[in-house]
Amino acid sequence: MPDFLVFTLSAAFASFGDVAGHERRGSWTWPGRSAILGLMAAAQGIRREGDFAALDALRLAVAVFEPGAPLRDYHTVQTVPSAAVRRPQSRPEALRRAGKDANTAITHRDYRTGVLYGVAVAGEGLEALAEALMRPVFHLYLGRKACPLNAPLAPRIVAAETPEDALRQLRLPPWAEGLTARTLHADAGLPGAAPDRVETRHDAPLDRRLWHFAPRDVQQRAVEITPEPHEAA
Repeated sequence: MPDFLVFTLSAAFASFGDVAGHERRGSWTWPGRSAILGLMAAAQGIRREGDFAALDALRLAVAVFEPGAPLRDYHTVQTVPSAAVRRPQSRPEALRRAGKDANTAITHRDYRTGVLYGVAVAGEGLEALAEALMRPVFHLYLGRKACPLNAPLAPRIVAAETPEDALRQLRLPPWAEGLTARTLHADAGLPGAAPDRVETRHDAPLDRRLWHFAPRDVQQRAVEITPEPHEAA
């Protein structure tokens, strides 16, 4: 049987991608490929300009235990017309010079509250990844720096025929024991039942510095995944 690295993602607040515009930053209901690869890269200490080749080769599946509830926040943003200020040394200096010429706008930021997901990872280098998730180099968060995790990831490597079987060996936080995931989003090529539907997500990183992403097909499966309760160490 193949090995999978499984771990949980739990947070009071989260925000996941979606198509971003200037006035609104939306959020999907579950973390996409770029979000999970970025979290694992942060755990390993890989910076944005670093080598992601090993991570890009991994295949992922995400089980939704709790998609959370939507929350919209409002931000006031100021921009400075380029004709108003020339060669400022900093943004605060540019705003001071612009004075009344600065443009103020309200933008929207969407979040999910009270989320819980299970992730199964297939590929090479799982042992090193599990160790990094136990002792991350950089701070880990779900989508934005204001969205820290509220429970340990509890990474472990398990042998299983499918990501569904692997996720049944997941260790959920104590308050979530007994929850059942009924939706699984899986990369194409992972073993398992035929998908109920295939959706297109623009979350395959092309250029991490320029925030360019490519579309990919994601298989959605109806499942029943209820991890067994585990005894505290």
